[in-house]
Amino acid sequence: MSRSILVLNGPNLNLLGTRQPEVYGRTTLADVERDCQAKGKALGVDIDFRQSNHEGTLVDWIHEAKGRHAGIVINAGAYTHTSVAIMDAIASVELPVIEVHISNIHKREPFRHLSYISKVSVGMICGLGPIGYLLALEGLVDHLAARK
Repeated sequence: MSRSILVLNGPNLNLLGTRQPEVYGRTTLADVERDCQAKGKALGVDIDFRQSNHEGTLVDWIHEAKGRHAGIVINAGAYTHTSVAIMDAIASVELPVIEVHISNIHKREPFRHLSYISKVSVGMICGLGPIGYLLALEGLVDHLAARK
């Protein structure tokens, strides 16, 4: 089994630290990547960290993950609430996925309460800020170990 985890970030996450800091904080995506790489090293897994504003690119990366990565952590951003394509891609690769949101999507606008990603995920972490990524990595590694 691969000892690599794909961490995907969707639209507008490249603006972390400057976009709506009252909602998302001041941590940048580069900070999140640095922390994920450190957590991966501590957990004994490699981290492949990516971001795209394009739905098709995210779908392609999910497809490429099969046979290359042991699992996926994804913050699909707004695509969480709209993308059947990403949901179908996740279902098609048959890899465990943990969904992450920096903000608590259930305390926000009603349209954000629906997650297509959660329908095909092992679990979801939301509302805990950037530490949610680290918790997702821990949870995914534990999930993978339990499946052995």
